[in-house]
Amino acid sequence: MDKLIINGGRPLTGETYVSGSKNVALKALVAACLTDEEVIIENVPLISDVFVMTDIISELGGKIDTQDHTVFITAKKLSKTKIDLAIAAEIRSSAMFMAPLLVRVGEAVIPNPGGCRIGARPIDRTIEGLEKMGVDVVYKSRDGYFYMNAPKGLKGIDYIFSKSTHTGTETLLIAACLAHGKTVLRNAAEEPEIDELIGLLTRMGAKIKRTKKRVIEIDGVKKLSGTRFKVHPDRNEVVTLAVAGVITKGDIFIKGIKDTDIKEFVVKMEEIGAGVEIKEYGIRFFYKGPIKASSVETSPYPGFMTDWQGPWAVLMTQAEGTSELIERVYEDRFGYVSELQKMGANIKFFNPNVGNPEEFYNFNIEDDNLSSKHAIQIKGPTKLHNGVVTISDLRAGATLALAALAAEGETVMLESNYLDRGYEKFEYRLQSLGADIIRQSYD
Repeated sequence: MDKLIINGGRPLTGETYVSGSKNVALKALVAACLTDEEVIIENVPLISDVFVMTDIISELGGKIDTQDHTVFITAKKLSKTKIDLAIAAEIRSSAMFMAPLLVRVGEAVIPNPGGCRIGARPIDRTIEGLEKMGVDVVYKSRDGYFYMNAPKGLKGIDYIFSKSTHTGTETLLIAACLAHGKTVLRNAAEEPEIDELIGLLTRMGAKIKRTKKRVIEIDGVKKLSGTRFKVHPDRNEVVTLAVAGVITKGDIFIKGIKDTDIKEFVVKMEEIGAGVEIKEYGIRFFYKGPIKASSVETSPYPGFMTDWQGPWAVLMTQAEGTSELIERVYEDRFGYVSELQKMGANIKFFNPNVGNPEEFYNFNIEDDNLSSKHAIQIKGPTKLHNGVVTISDLRAGATLALAALAAEGETVMLESNYLDRGYEKFEYRLQSLGADIIRQSYD
């Protein structure tokens, strides 16, 4: 365990870049296990989540070779079908290995997925889809494992997701590539990361197409081959750096990105009066004067992404007026609020007046806690001050780091390992832009 120490109050300026997308790289590693040939994935972020996933592939019998930001995967034979509980507890994407294990070996023993604590995040929609594809699934609560068998392989289905699910869409998509017959996924997620995964699978020989809005059709094939694939930039990291530039009254140019996949964020930045300049080789985000309050609701793509709400909340502490932020994707994703309040943020919880919660929220209503609040009201501008704060999850870590960069004085951030799950060399990136930030080990 390490801690980050940030002396805030300095404008961040200069040029920088972002790493490859975490959410694409992790799923690409799973997809690479569909074939016995070598798959080469370029522009992979060197983050702890990636290292956990490559460790899992090695445990299952695959071979991994990492050279700089390129990973070479050869899963010639999957000799093990059970994923270790201790490893899987570290990362939610580990559960996705059920797909290549089922289609190639016919069985999988998968623990309930771990990862950041941001709500219940059940995998019931994925399990239901696999059962319809012919998988026999037994969950044993005494050890926390799903025991799955498909000795005759998987069959194509016509399946409707009851709610939009990013990971569920990707898991069934991967499984369907080697299933018998055609699979049609309806109400499928539309995130750009899924289209990147489709691009990789197509290069491997899969037959996949989006036929209409939220519909994906997959014709199963007998075999997939190796390929080379490059991961696109991480849009969550773009948002973090963009907010850093504005909240510190700085000026940051992020090289090698476009506004295509962050359009909703860019629109909101322009609405509040933040500086945004889209150039041929990247986007400039800068402070050009006082920013205005806003109202934001998170929602599945192409809406305002749930991963952006924490950074947006801390930005709104510096806006003039009262802002509202409604979280529709997860039932419990405001773990950072109490830490921001320690730093002087004026934030209050409330529940929006919703006529049909089942339709309005993307999470399972039965997972909701009656005491949970799904929205916050933020009054600003507020002068944030230093403090000792604890990171509870990856995006909360980025949120608190942004607050510390804007605050006066020294802030100590505990449990910085959460940031390492999604940001490569986080403190070095910020140091290059002028931040006073160092990492220390606990005494």
